Amino acid sequence: MVRAGRGVVSSGFEPANFSSGRGRAPGRRRGRVMRRAETMVHQVLYRALVSTKWLAESVRAGKLGPGLRVLDASWYSPGTREARKEYLERHVPGASFFDMEECRDAASPYEMMLPSEADFARYVGRLGISNQTHVVVYDGDHLGSFYAPRVWWMFRVFGHRTVSVLNGGFRNWLKEGHPVTSEPSRPEPANFEATLDRSLLKTYEQVLENLESKRFQLVDARSQGRYLGTEPEPDAVGLDPGHIRGSVNMPFVDFLTEDGFEKSPEELRALFEAKKVNLAQPLIATCRKGVTACHIALAAYLCGKPDVAIYDGSWFEWFHRAPPETRVSQWQRGKA
Repeated sequence: MVRAGRGVVSSGFEPANFSSGRGRAPGRRRGRVMRRAETMVHQVLYRALVSTKWLAESVRAGKLGPGLRVLDASWYSPGTREARKEYLERHVPGASFFDMEECRDAASPYEMMLPSEADFARYVGRLGISNQTHVVVYDGDHLGSFYAPRVWWMFRVFGHRTVSVLNGGFRNWLKEGHPVTSEPSRPEPANFEATLDRSLLKTYEQVLENLESKRFQLVDARSQGRYLGTEPEPDAVGLDPGHIRGSVNMPFVDFLTEDGFEKSPEELRALFEAKKVNLAQPLIATCRKGVTACHIALAAYLCGKPDVAIYDGSWFEWFHRAPPETRVSQWQRGKA
């Protein structure tokens, strides 16, 4: 992990060491210039990832408090696992439970929509988080990370930049033998002021307009089967699989290693290049309900692109609102 001081930190990966390059081909020199530019970007972005070792050392040193808060953002489909129950049984010492069901727009007919600025501020303030707090988010999914990037993005879209995802998640925290506790966290409430950054959020109307203007690339983070419409949407009633016309498919699991860690920037960049997604151009990420789309935003951030916007309503909203000709699917009703 590369650290350059509080608040001005790299993405957590060591930048390459570049030589002067004399006598090398022009193409190689251009490549070095691009990599230098990316390194400079990393140096002004807050680290998106922290390691389990770093967090364990912070816990051991007693650094958790108003300046450093840890959140367990686990969420599981009904009838599978119980996130809050598992949190109460064991969690990172000092961590609070971030309830996705409580911190959303409960009045919306769509899934997991953002709460208002005021509601988000009240919720995270009760967790002891102020605008000066470094927030570290993890979840207990077997993949290593599932909902944590959503909470990472939520903080960022509400104007908070000092937020990181625990690389490897609770899965690797346990695997590496770091301490756990069943004692709930009781942080002192803090004042948090939320300011919505609309550049990181896209609405239905904006995505619909983009079908004609094509100002943004649109990338879908769901599995290939759900994207194509050959597999059903899990736990969904009245929601066919498929995708928004013109979107590109990049399943979010491809960004993670088999051990549950985020892949390196070089590997992530190669994934975007393979799908012909240009990280130098505007990008909107989508999925089923705006959750795994945040993995695309995180992966792009690690490549030096911090401005990926999330279509919050995603496929769930699009399926129920968009004209049929804008929905692409191989699904045949009644076959499930």
